[in-house]
Amino acid sequence: MNLNPATVLDPVFQFLDWIIAEWGVYLFLAFVWLSVLVLAWVFSGGLRRKFPNQPHVSARIGIIIQPHTPPPPPTIIIQEYHSPDDGMD
Repeated sequence: MNLNPATVLDPVFQFLDWIIAEWGVYLFLAFVWLSVLVLAWVFSGGLRRKFPNQPHVSARIGIIIQPHTPPPPPTIIIQEYHSPDDGMD
C-alpha cells in the first residue's frame, strides 16, 4: 500500500490533463457563462438574508427635474427707531 500523495493522486491528475486537453475550450466557455450568471444572481440580491416576518421593501432611483424659477425680489423693511423716554435727555 503506497500512501505517497503524488502516487495516489497521479490518476486524477492524468484525467484532469486529458479533460483540459480535449475539452478545455468548452470548459472555459462554460465557466465564463456560469460566472456571468452567478454575478447577475449576486447583484440581484441572491446572497441577501431573507427573514420570514420582514416586509418586502424596495428602493428605486428617481430623477426629479424642477424648472428654474428666479428668486423673489428682495423686500425692504424700514422701521423707525424710537429711543425710550426715560427722561435722561
